[in-house]
Amino acid sequence: MISCSKRRVALSAFVLLAVAGCGSPTTTTAASTTAAATTTSTGSPASAAPTTPAATVPEQLRFTAKTVDGADFSGETLAGKPAVLWFWAPWCPKCQREAPGMASAAKDNASVTFLGVAALDKEPAMRDFVKRFGLGGFTHLADLDSAVWKRFGVTAQPAYAFIGRDGEVEVETGQLSEEKLRERVAALAGA
Repeated sequence: MISCSKRRVALSAFVLLAVAGCGSPTTTTAASTTAAATTTSTGSPASAAPTTPAATVPEQLRFTAKTVDGADFSGETLAGKPAVLWFWAPWCPKCQREAPGMASAAKDNASVTFLGVAALDKEPAMRDFVKRFGLGGFTHLADLDSAVWKRFGVTAQPAYAFIGRDGEVEVETGQLSEEKLRERVAALAGA
């Protein structure tokens, strides 16, 4: 005959095994995921993938906005990635001159995220500008109330924000030559 204490131990072990078997990958803890990643099914050590710390989100990227096409966009999606924000207005002659160079730089630098931030006009004019200058290769925000411009301290167009993988943000106001833009983008891509 089995004693009560042995029965409780056996029942406890059974419950623990049953509960452990019901877990799913989405509910595993970081410690168990790490342990699983460091051994193979035969129990031998496996090469562990390097872990990268979560990207620091600069304060300027803590925003949500609508694109010129009406989709939602979160600035936090840019954290940890090299990115160029181009602040423009559809009626701006300097922005119109820069547009082909921006389209070309974005096309030639797939490792850098480009984001246009349009303001000081209405959405139809913004969409027309994107279409007219072949800027559909990257996302453009309709910053109708200039809230994103304000986050970056932009008061006139054109302007740029260069964001490194480390979250460092450098804002440059004024027009950039295509050569200078490409130098800045290359520096971001190489970082």
